[in-house]
Amino acid sequence: MDDDEGDRFSDAMRLLLLIAAVCDPLRETEQQAAPKDAVAVLRAEGRLQKLDFWLRNPDYLADELLNDYEREREKEAINLELAGSILDSDEPEICAIPMLRYLFGAFEYIDQAMSVLAAPRLVVVVPRRTAARVLQDDYYLTAQGREVAERATEQFPVLAWYTERARLVRALAEATGHSALALRKRQYLQRDYAQTPLNEFIPSIADRARARLARLRAEAQQGDAA
Repeated sequence: MDDDEGDRFSDAMRLLLLIAAVCDPLRETEQQAAPKDAVAVLRAEGRLQKLDFWLRNPDYLADELLNDYEREREKEAINLELAGSILDSDEPEICAIPMLRYLFGAFEYIDQAMSVLAAPRLVVVVPRRTAARVLQDDYYLTAQGREVAERATEQFPVLAWYTERARLVRALAEATGHSALALRKRQYLQRDYAQTPLNEFIPSIADRARARLARLRAEAQQGDAA
């Protein structure tokens, strides 16, 4: 297997685990129009790209958890611990897969990876279109796709990291808003992200996030001692 093929399959597995973790169950009214054997759906490629950015960049995910912690320290105290579990490790370095910044934020062409999932019908991609253009792609997870995702994490425990982090990504997205626009607006609040020139890789913020974590921990300890 050459490097390109290996990357395509690893990207496909990451996207499958992400979709399985963040997709929404089909409502009863949606089931009849959905593809055969579909059990859940993630709507819009733009949303998938924004969620994938947080999965691929643990430092940005951790910093957003710290944002939520700072907004409501008592209510969101768990987010300080979750951010610490990421930033106290070398996860931001060894697990990072940088993404390019385009006009609408972090983006990568995923057609090849999705074709790996579409061929065995693990995920069915359904374009929603008008007569003039495609409005968005919807990603339907099938029963077989869910089974493969679950079996993969059982057989290869290292893959469980993706599922665990994808669940954090889902919680972050639910607190932000379900649309790609809401996620994009939040990600653009990050200075380093927003200032990245077009067609260049969005840089790591691990050092800044770790310094911020240390400061917030010190403040929390001072509060406990008061």
